[in-house]
Amino acid sequence: MRCNINDLKEKEVINIADGARLGFVTDVEIDLEDGRILALIVEGAYRFFGLFGKAADVVIKWENINKIGSDFIFINMIG
Repeated sequence: MRCNINDLKEKEVINIADGARLGFVTDVEIDLEDGRILALIVEGAYRFFGLFGKAADVVIKWENINKIGSDFIFINMIG
């Protein structure tokens, strides 16, 4: 199965450790020397309708990704 970055941005990220829905991929961290994806980045959630800013972005290391499905990306991150 092949996937491009735009395909990843259309998939929702779910943490199987606690069932939390983290949101959608907003960016990808790539090692330019090896041409590998190092991490997926999910934008932090807005607090109280955006009046109090937003939480920090969630950086998901490639090792924490369990499965990339047709609609979801399942990760396993504790804490």
